[in-house]
Amino acid sequence: MNDWNEYQQKNKDRFLNELIELLRIPSVSARSEHKDDMLTCAEAMKQKLIDAGVDKAEVYETQGHPIVYGEKIIDASKPTVLVYGHYDVQPPDPLELWHSGPFEPVVKDGKLYARGSADDKGQVYMHVKALETMTATNSLPTNIKFIIEGEEEIGSPSLATFIKAHKDLLKADVILISDTSMLSLDTPSMDVGVRGLSYIEIEITGPNRDLHSGVYGGAVANPVTILAKMIASLHDENNHITIPGFYDDVVESSDEERKLMAEAPYDEEEYKRDLGVKELWGEKGYTTNERTGIRPTLELNGIWGGYMGEGSKTVLPSKAHAKISCRLVPNQKTDKITTILIDHLKSIAPDCVDISVMIHHGGEPYMTPIDSKGYKAAAKAIETTFGKPPIPVRGGGSIPICSLFEQELGIKIIFMGFGLDSDNLHSPNEKYDLANYYKGIETIPYFHKYFAE
Repeated sequence: MNDWNEYQQKNKDRFLNELIELLRIPSVSARSEHKDDMLTCAEAMKQKLIDAGVDKAEVYETQGHPIVYGEKIIDASKPTVLVYGHYDVQPPDPLELWHSGPFEPVVKDGKLYARGSADDKGQVYMHVKALETMTATNSLPTNIKFIIEGEEEIGSPSLATFIKAHKDLLKADVILISDTSMLSLDTPSMDVGVRGLSYIEIEITGPNRDLHSGVYGGAVANPVTILAKMIASLHDENNHITIPGFYDDVVESSDEERKLMAEAPYDEEEYKRDLGVKELWGEKGYTTNERTGIRPTLELNGIWGGYMGEGSKTVLPSKAHAKISCRLVPNQKTDKITTILIDHLKSIAPDCVDISVMIHHGGEPYMTPIDSKGYKAAAKAIETTFGKPPIPVRGGGSIPICSLFEQELGIKIIFMGFGLDSDNLHSPNEKYDLANYYKGIETIPYFHKYFAE
Protein backbone atom coordinates (compact mmCIF):
# COMPACT_ATOMS: atom_id res chain seq x y z
CA MET A 1 0.00 0.00 0.00
CA ASN A 2 3.07 2.21 -0.21
CA ASP A 3 1.90 2.99 -3.76
CA TRP A 4 -1.15 4.74 -2.28
CA ASN A 5 0.97 6.85 0.03
CA GLU A 6 3.45 7.74 -2.67
CA TYR A 7 0.71 8.71 -5.11
CA GLN A 8 -1.07 10.86 -2.52
CA GLN A 9 2.12 12.66 -1.45
CA LYS A 10 2.95 13.41 -5.07
CA ASN A 11 -0.50 14.86 -5.79
CA LYS A 12 -1.46 16.49 -2.48
CA ASP A 13 -1.20 20.08 -3.77
CA ARG A 14 -3.46 19.25 -6.70
CA PHE A 15 -5.92 17.49 -4.34
CA LEU A 16 -6.16 20.72 -2.36
CA ASN A 17 -6.46 23.02 -5.39
CA GLU A 18 -9.28 20.92 -6.85
CA LEU A 19 -11.22 21.15 -3.59
CA ILE A 20 -10.68 24.92 -3.56
CA GLU A 21 -12.26 25.12 -7.05
CA LEU A 22 -15.39 23.37 -5.74
CA LEU A 23 -15.55 25.60 -2.66
CA ARG A 24 -15.63 28.71 -4.86
CA ILE A 25 -19.06 27.70 -6.17
CA PRO A 26 -21.76 29.20 -3.87
CA SER A 27 -24.03 26.12 -3.88
CA VAL A 28 -26.52 27.35 -1.26
CA SER A 29 -29.55 25.07 -1.61
CA ALA A 30 -31.84 27.16 0.62
CA ARG A 31 -31.82 30.22 -1.67
CA SER A 32 -33.49 30.41 -5.07
CA GLU A 33 -30.95 32.93 -6.38
CA HIS A 34 -28.32 30.17 -6.24
CA LYS A 35 -30.24 27.78 -8.55
CA ASP A 36 -27.68 28.19 -11.36
CA ASP A 37 -24.79 27.75 -8.91
CA MET A 38 -26.33 24.43 -7.83
CA LEU A 39 -26.31 23.23 -11.46
CA THR A 40 -22.73 24.45 -11.91
CA CYS A 41 -21.62 22.60 -8.79
CA ALA A 42 -23.42 19.37 -9.79
CA GLU A 43 -21.72 19.42 -13.20
CA ALA A 44 -18.34 20.18 -11.58
CA MET A 45 -18.79 17.25 -9.20
CA LYS A 46 -19.68 14.96 -12.11
CA GLN A 47 -16.51 16.01 -13.93
CA LYS A 48 -14.39 15.42 -10.81
CA LEU A 49 -15.77 11.86 -10.61
CA ILE A 50 -14.93 11.26 -14.27
CA ASP A 51 -11.41 12.64 -13.74
CA ALA A 52 -11.00 10.31 -10.75
CA GLY A 53 -11.73 7.24 -12.85
CA VAL A 54 -15.43 6.34 -12.68
CA ASP A 55 -16.79 4.43 -15.68
CA LYS A 56 -20.07 6.29 -15.64
CA ALA A 57 -21.26 9.60 -14.17
CA GLU A 58 -24.54 11.40 -14.56
CA VAL A 59 -26.42 14.42 -13.24
CA TYR A 60 -30.03 13.48 -12.52
CA GLU A 61 -32.70 16.18 -12.44
CA THR A 62 -35.15 16.19 -9.54
CA GLN A 63 -38.04 18.46 -8.57
CA GLY A 64 -35.44 20.40 -6.61
CA HIS A 65 -31.68 20.45 -7.05
CA PRO A 66 -29.92 17.76 -9.10
CA ILE A 67 -28.34 14.56 -7.80
CA VAL A 68 -24.91 13.45 -9.02
CA TYR A 69 -24.33 9.73 -9.54
CA GLY A 70 -21.11 7.92 -10.44
CA GLU A 71 -19.86 4.34 -10.46
CA LYS A 72 -16.77 2.23 -10.97
CA ILE A 73 -17.67 -1.45 -11.33
CA ILE A 74 -14.64 -3.70 -11.53
CA ASP A 75 -16.19 -7.12 -10.86
CA ALA A 76 -19.82 -8.02 -10.16
CA SER A 77 -18.68 -10.71 -7.71
CA LYS A 78 -16.86 -8.19 -5.51
CA PRO A 79 -18.62 -6.15 -2.78
CA THR A 80 -20.03 -2.72 -3.68
CA VAL A 81 -19.59 0.37 -1.50
CA LEU A 82 -22.10 3.21 -1.96
CA VAL A 83 -20.61 6.57 -0.94
CA TYR A 84 -23.13 9.26 0.05
CA GLY A 85 -22.37 12.98 0.38
CA HIS A 86 -23.78 16.37 -0.50
CA TYR A 87 -22.52 19.32 -2.54
CA ASP A 88 -24.98 21.88 -1.16
CA VAL A 89 -23.96 24.19 1.68
CA GLN A 90 -25.60 26.31 4.36
CA PRO A 91 -26.22 30.04 3.79
CA PRO A 92 -23.08 31.97 4.84
CA ASP A 93 -24.81 34.64 6.97
CA PRO A 94 -23.90 36.67 8.94
CA LEU A 95 -21.33 37.76 6.36
CA GLU A 96 -19.76 40.47 8.54
CA LEU A 97 -18.42 37.81 10.94
CA TRP A 98 -16.34 36.04 8.29
CA HIS A 99 -12.60 36.83 8.35
CA SER A 100 -12.46 36.13 4.60
CA GLY A 101 -15.11 35.61 1.91
CA PRO A 102 -17.17 32.43 2.49
CA PHE A 103 -16.68 31.47 -1.15
CA GLU A 104 -13.12 32.77 -1.43
CA PRO A 105 -11.21 29.84 0.15
CA VAL A 106 -8.18 30.77 2.25
CA VAL A 107 -5.54 28.47 3.76
CA LYS A 108 -4.33 29.81 7.10
CA ASP A 109 -2.41 28.02 9.89
CA GLY A 110 -2.95 24.65 8.21
CA LYS A 111 -6.72 25.13 7.92
CA LEU A 112 -8.88 25.70 4.85
CA TYR A 113 -11.52 28.39 5.50
CA ALA A 114 -14.64 28.41 3.28
CA ARG A 115 -18.32 27.55 3.45
CA GLY A 116 -18.59 23.80 2.73
CA SER A 117 -14.95 23.04 3.52
CA ALA A 118 -15.90 20.46 6.17
CA ASP A 119 -19.66 20.19 5.52
CA ASP A 120 -19.57 18.43 3.19
CA LYS A 121 -17.53 19.22 0.05
CA GLY A 122 -14.17 18.62 1.74
CA GLN A 123 -15.31 15.34 3.23
CA VAL A 124 -17.05 13.94 0.15
CA TYR A 125 -14.07 14.97 -1.99
CA MET A 126 -11.80 12.75 0.15
CA HIS A 127 -13.70 9.79 -1.31
CA VAL A 128 -13.24 11.08 -4.87
CA LYS A 129 -9.48 11.38 -4.32
CA ALA A 130 -9.36 8.00 -2.57
CA LEU A 131 -10.98 6.48 -5.69
CA GLU A 132 -8.43 8.24 -7.88
CA THR A 133 -5.62 6.88 -5.71
CA MET A 134 -6.86 3.31 -6.06
CA THR A 135 -7.62 3.49 -9.81
CA ALA A 136 -4.33 5.25 -10.62
CA THR A 137 -2.37 2.58 -8.73
CA ASN A 138 -4.50 -0.23 -10.19
CA SER A 139 -5.46 -1.45 -6.72
CA LEU A 140 -9.23 -0.91 -6.37
CA PRO A 141 -10.55 -3.88 -4.33
CA THR A 142 -14.31 -3.09 -4.43
CA ASN A 143 -16.94 -1.66 -6.73
CA ILE A 144 -17.75 1.95 -5.82
CA LYS A 145 -20.91 3.97 -6.39
CA PHE A 146 -21.40 7.64 -5.51
CA ILE A 147 -24.63 9.49 -4.75
CA ILE A 148 -23.96 13.18 -4.08
CA GLU A 149 -27.08 15.28 -3.54
CA GLY A 150 -27.81 19.00 -3.50
CA GLU A 151 -30.52 19.22 -0.84
CA GLU A 152 -29.10 17.80 2.40
CA GLU A 153 -29.07 21.20 4.09
CA ILE A 154 -32.80 21.64 3.40
CA GLY A 155 -33.88 18.16 4.51
CA SER A 156 -33.31 16.11 1.30
CA PRO A 157 -36.89 16.54 -0.04
CA SER A 158 -36.15 14.96 -3.46
CA LEU A 159 -33.96 12.09 -2.31
CA ALA A 160 -36.68 9.63 -1.21
CA THR A 161 -38.31 9.74 -4.66
CA PHE A 162 -34.93 9.25 -6.33
CA ILE A 163 -33.94 6.29 -4.14
CA LYS A 164 -37.30 4.56 -4.64
CA ALA A 165 -37.05 5.01 -8.41
CA HIS A 166 -33.41 3.85 -8.66
CA LYS A 167 -33.08 0.92 -6.24
CA ASP A 168 -31.21 -1.20 -8.80
CA LEU A 169 -28.84 1.62 -9.65
CA LEU A 170 -27.99 2.13 -5.96
CA LYS A 171 -27.72 -1.58 -5.05
CA ALA A 172 -24.73 -2.03 -2.75
CA ASP A 173 -23.43 -3.95 0.28
CA VAL A 174 -22.76 -0.98 2.56
CA ILE A 175 -23.19 2.82 2.61
CA LEU A 176 -20.21 4.94 3.60
CA ILE A 177 -20.80 8.52 4.79
CA SER A 178 -18.24 11.15 5.75
CA ASP A 179 -20.45 13.97 7.02
CA THR A 180 -19.62 13.62 10.71
CA SER A 181 -16.68 14.50 12.94
CA MET A 182 -14.10 12.76 15.11
CA LEU A 183 -12.77 13.79 18.50
CA SER A 184 -9.30 14.71 17.16
CA LEU A 185 -6.40 13.37 15.12
CA ASP A 186 -4.87 12.25 18.45
CA THR A 187 -8.08 10.55 19.57
CA PRO A 188 -9.88 9.15 16.51
CA SER A 189 -13.54 8.26 16.93
CA MET A 190 -16.43 6.97 14.86
CA ASP A 191 -20.07 7.95 15.13
CA VAL A 192 -22.33 4.98 15.83
CA GLY A 193 -25.46 7.08 15.48
CA VAL A 194 -26.91 10.47 14.56
CA ARG A 195 -29.94 12.22 16.02
CA GLY A 196 -33.20 12.83 14.21
CA LEU A 197 -34.72 16.24 13.53
CA SER A 198 -38.07 18.02 13.70
CA TYR A 199 -38.10 21.64 12.46
CA ILE A 200 -41.02 24.06 12.54
CA GLU A 201 -41.69 27.78 12.22
CA ILE A 202 -44.42 29.57 14.17
CA GLU A 203 -46.16 32.90 13.64
CA ILE A 204 -48.03 34.67 16.44
CA THR A 205 -50.52 37.35 15.37
CA GLY A 206 -52.10 39.89 17.73
CA PRO A 207 -53.73 43.04 16.35
CA ASN A 208 -54.45 43.31 12.61
CA ARG A 209 -51.70 45.93 12.14
CA ASP A 210 -48.68 47.40 13.95
CA LEU A 211 -49.88 49.78 16.68
CA HIS A 212 -48.58 52.85 18.52
CA SER A 213 -47.09 51.37 21.73
CA GLY A 214 -48.08 54.47 23.75
CA VAL A 215 -51.70 54.54 22.62
CA TYR A 216 -52.31 50.75 22.76
CA GLY A 217 -49.55 49.37 25.00
CA GLY A 218 -50.96 47.73 28.15
CA ALA A 219 -54.37 47.23 26.54
CA VAL A 220 -53.51 44.89 23.65
CA ALA A 221 -51.33 41.76 23.84
CA ASN A 222 -47.89 42.18 22.32
CA PRO A 223 -47.16 39.09 20.13
CA VAL A 224 -43.41 39.32 20.85
CA THR A 225 -44.05 39.19 24.61
CA ILE A 226 -46.51 36.31 24.24
CA LEU A 227 -44.07 34.36 22.04
CA ALA A 228 -41.21 34.94 24.50
CA LYS A 229 -43.35 33.62 27.38
CA MET A 230 -44.42 30.57 25.38
CA ILE A 231 -40.85 29.70 24.44
CA ALA A 232 -39.54 30.27 27.96
CA SER A 233 -42.08 27.74 29.23
CA LEU A 234 -40.71 24.92 27.04
CA HIS A 235 -37.90 24.15 29.54
CA ASP A 236 -38.20 23.81 33.33
CA GLU A 237 -35.66 24.79 36.02
CA ASN A 238 -33.64 21.59 35.29
CA ASN A 239 -33.61 22.41 31.55
CA HIS A 240 -35.91 19.44 31.00
CA ILE A 241 -38.36 19.85 28.08
CA THR A 242 -41.88 20.40 29.43
CA ILE A 243 -43.93 19.19 26.43
CA PRO A 244 -46.21 16.31 27.57
CA GLY A 245 -45.15 13.02 25.94
CA PHE A 246 -41.86 14.41 24.56
CA TYR A 247 -39.70 11.79 26.30
CA ASP A 248 -42.15 8.86 26.06
CA ASP A 249 -40.26 6.91 23.36
CA VAL A 250 -36.69 7.85 24.32
CA VAL A 251 -34.42 4.81 24.62
CA GLU A 252 -32.37 5.35 27.78
CA SER A 253 -28.67 4.54 27.28
CA SER A 254 -27.26 1.72 29.37
CA ASP A 255 -24.69 2.34 32.10
CA GLU A 256 -22.23 0.48 29.89
CA GLU A 257 -22.74 2.87 26.96
CA ARG A 258 -22.49 5.92 29.23
CA LYS A 259 -19.26 4.51 30.68
CA LEU A 260 -17.85 4.01 27.16
CA MET A 261 -18.77 7.60 26.22
CA ALA A 262 -17.03 8.86 29.36
CA GLU A 263 -13.73 7.41 28.08
CA ALA A 264 -13.59 10.07 25.38
CA PRO A 265 -11.15 12.81 26.43
CA TYR A 266 -12.97 15.97 27.45
CA ASP A 267 -11.61 19.19 28.91
CA GLU A 268 -14.49 21.33 30.16
CA GLU A 269 -12.39 24.47 30.60
CA GLU A 270 -11.06 24.19 27.04
CA TYR A 271 -14.60 23.53 25.77
CA LYS A 272 -15.87 26.74 27.45
CA ARG A 273 -12.84 28.74 26.36
CA ASP A 274 -13.29 27.69 22.71
CA LEU A 275 -16.94 28.83 22.78
CA GLY A 276 -16.36 31.97 24.82
CA VAL A 277 -18.91 31.04 27.52
CA LYS A 278 -18.52 31.24 31.30
CA GLU A 279 -20.83 28.32 32.13
CA LEU A 280 -22.38 25.37 30.30
CA TRP A 281 -26.14 24.85 30.19
CA GLY A 282 -28.16 21.68 29.74
CA GLU A 283 -30.40 18.96 31.06
CA LYS A 284 -29.66 18.15 34.70
CA GLY A 285 -28.22 14.71 35.40
CA TYR A 286 -26.24 14.37 32.15
CA THR A 287 -22.69 15.22 31.07
CA THR A 288 -21.94 17.53 28.15
CA ASN A 289 -21.14 14.60 25.81
CA GLU A 290 -24.39 12.89 26.81
CA ARG A 291 -26.43 16.05 26.29
CA THR A 292 -25.13 16.36 22.73
CA GLY A 293 -25.36 12.68 21.84
CA ILE A 294 -27.82 10.49 23.71
CA ARG A 295 -30.43 13.06 24.82
CA PRO A 296 -33.10 14.85 22.77
CA THR A 297 -33.13 18.66 22.71
CA LEU A 298 -35.32 21.60 21.77
CA GLU A 299 -33.60 24.71 20.42
CA LEU A 300 -34.75 28.11 19.25
CA ASN A 301 -33.03 28.76 15.88
CA GLY A 302 -34.39 32.22 15.28
CA ILE A 303 -36.86 34.73 16.76
CA TRP A 304 -38.01 38.03 15.31
CA GLY A 305 -40.80 40.60 15.31
CA GLY A 306 -41.42 44.31 15.57
CA TYR A 307 -39.04 47.08 14.58
CA MET A 308 -35.46 46.00 13.91
CA GLY A 309 -34.15 48.95 11.92
CA GLU A 310 -31.75 51.68 13.04
CA GLY A 311 -32.79 53.94 15.90
CA SER A 312 -36.07 53.65 17.78
CA LYS A 313 -39.67 53.21 16.74
CA THR A 314 -42.31 52.90 19.45
CA VAL A 315 -44.36 50.11 17.95
CA LEU A 316 -46.53 47.30 19.29
CA PRO A 317 -46.03 44.75 16.51
CA SER A 318 -48.81 42.82 14.83
CA LYS A 319 -46.73 39.64 14.48
CA ALA A 320 -43.86 37.68 16.02
CA HIS A 321 -42.07 34.65 14.57
CA ALA A 322 -39.75 31.85 15.71
CA LYS A 323 -38.00 28.83 14.21
CA ILE A 324 -37.77 25.84 16.55
CA SER A 325 -35.94 22.54 16.04
CA CYS A 326 -35.80 19.36 18.09
CA ARG A 327 -32.99 16.80 17.90
CA LEU A 328 -34.32 13.31 18.45
CA VAL A 329 -32.79 10.07 19.74
CA PRO A 330 -33.55 6.40 18.92
CA ASN A 331 -37.23 5.38 18.98
CA GLN A 332 -38.47 8.98 18.80
CA LYS A 333 -40.33 9.57 15.53
CA THR A 334 -40.19 12.87 13.63
CA ASP A 335 -43.90 13.01 12.76
CA LYS A 336 -44.98 12.22 16.32
CA ILE A 337 -42.67 14.83 17.90
CA THR A 338 -43.68 17.46 15.33
CA THR A 339 -47.36 16.82 16.11
CA ILE A 340 -47.00 17.00 19.90
CA LEU A 341 -44.80 20.12 19.61
CA ILE A 342 -47.40 21.90 17.46
CA ASP A 343 -50.32 20.74 19.63
CA HIS A 344 -48.55 21.93 22.76
CA LEU A 345 -47.75 25.37 21.32
CA LYS A 346 -51.37 25.79 20.24
CA SER A 347 -52.59 24.72 23.69
CA ILE A 348 -50.44 27.29 25.52
CA ALA A 349 -51.13 30.21 23.15
CA PRO A 350 -53.56 32.56 24.96
CA ASP A 351 -56.82 33.62 23.29
CA CYS A 352 -55.51 37.16 22.78
CA VAL A 353 -53.35 35.95 19.85
CA ASP A 354 -53.65 33.58 16.88
CA ILE A 355 -50.97 31.01 16.08
CA SER A 356 -50.06 29.44 12.75
CA VAL A 357 -47.37 26.82 12.13
CA MET A 358 -45.26 25.85 9.13
CA ILE A 359 -43.48 22.48 9.13
CA HIS A 360 -40.03 22.71 7.54
CA HIS A 361 -38.21 19.38 7.47
CA GLY A 362 -37.22 16.44 9.60
CA GLY A 363 -35.52 13.08 9.68
CA GLU A 364 -35.37 9.99 11.85
CA PRO A 365 -32.54 9.16 14.28
CA TYR A 366 -30.18 6.37 13.18
CA MET A 367 -27.92 3.85 14.94
CA THR A 368 -25.35 1.56 13.33
CA PRO A 369 -24.24 -1.74 14.96
CA ILE A 370 -20.56 -1.89 15.96
CA ASP A 371 -20.39 -5.62 15.26
CA SER A 372 -21.19 -5.21 11.53
CA LYS A 373 -18.65 -6.04 8.82
CA GLY A 374 -18.67 -2.42 7.63
CA TYR A 375 -18.01 -0.93 11.06
CA LYS A 376 -15.16 -3.37 11.70
CA ALA A 377 -13.58 -2.54 8.32
CA ALA A 378 -13.79 1.21 9.05
CA ALA A 379 -12.40 0.81 12.58
CA LYS A 380 -9.51 -1.30 11.26
CA ALA A 381 -8.80 1.28 8.52
CA ILE A 382 -8.64 4.07 11.11
CA GLU A 383 -6.42 1.98 13.38
CA THR A 384 -4.08 1.32 10.41
CA THR A 385 -3.47 4.99 9.63
CA PHE A 386 -3.92 6.55 13.10
CA GLY A 387 -2.11 3.84 15.06
CA LYS A 388 -4.99 3.43 17.51
CA PRO A 389 -8.58 2.14 17.32
CA PRO A 390 -11.42 4.69 17.14
CA ILE A 391 -13.69 5.35 20.14
CA PRO A 392 -17.38 4.79 19.27
CA VAL A 393 -19.41 7.97 19.97
CA ARG A 394 -22.91 9.29 19.24
CA GLY A 395 -23.13 12.30 16.94
CA GLY A 396 -25.29 15.27 17.88
CA GLY A 397 -26.18 16.31 14.33
CA SER A 398 -28.71 14.83 11.92
CA ILE A 399 -28.43 13.23 8.48
CA PRO A 400 -32.12 12.97 7.53
CA ILE A 401 -31.74 10.31 4.85
CA CYS A 402 -30.09 7.57 6.94
CA SER A 403 -33.15 5.59 7.99
CA LEU A 404 -34.58 6.07 4.49
CA PHE A 405 -31.50 4.50 2.88
CA GLU A 406 -31.65 1.45 5.13
CA GLN A 407 -35.40 1.08 4.71
CA GLU A 408 -35.30 1.26 0.89
CA LEU A 409 -31.95 -0.43 0.13
CA GLY A 410 -31.76 -2.81 3.09
CA ILE A 411 -28.14 -2.04 3.93
CA LYS A 412 -26.26 -0.57 6.89
CA ILE A 413 -24.61 2.85 7.03
CA ILE A 414 -21.10 3.45 8.31
CA PHE A 415 -20.17 6.96 9.51
CA MET A 416 -16.52 7.65 8.81
CA GLY A 417 -16.14 11.38 9.41
CA PHE A 418 -12.83 13.26 9.56
CA GLY A 419 -14.09 16.72 10.55
CA LEU A 420 -13.89 18.24 14.02
CA ASP A 421 -16.70 19.64 16.18
CA SER A 422 -14.75 22.92 16.20
CA ASP A 423 -14.96 23.30 12.40
CA ASN A 424 -17.66 26.01 12.69
CA LEU A 425 -20.23 24.03 10.72
CA HIS A 426 -23.22 26.23 9.81
CA SER A 427 -21.35 29.21 11.35
CA PRO A 428 -19.10 31.97 10.03
CA ASN A 429 -15.47 30.95 9.36
CA GLU A 430 -16.18 27.29 8.64
CA LYS A 431 -12.86 25.47 8.27
CA TYR A 432 -11.35 22.07 7.61
CA ASP A 433 -7.89 21.12 8.87
CA LEU A 434 -5.68 20.09 5.96
CA ALA A 435 -4.24 17.32 8.15
CA ASN A 436 -7.75 15.85 8.52
CA TYR A 437 -8.46 16.17 4.78
CA TYR A 438 -5.28 14.33 3.85
CA LYS A 439 -5.78 11.77 6.63
CA GLY A 440 -9.20 10.96 5.20
CA ILE A 441 -7.77 10.41 1.70
CA GLU A 442 -5.09 8.19 3.24
CA THR A 443 -7.54 6.14 5.35
CA ILE A 444 -10.50 5.55 2.99
CA PRO A 445 -8.67 3.13 0.62
CA TYR A 446 -7.99 0.88 3.62
CA PHE A 447 -11.73 0.71 4.30
CA HIS A 448 -12.24 -0.70 0.80
CA LYS A 449 -9.33 -3.12 1.26
CA TYR A 450 -10.62 -4.48 4.60
CA PHE A 451 -14.26 -4.53 3.49
CA ALA A 452 -13.30 -6.60 0.43
CA GLU A 453 -11.39 -9.01 2.65
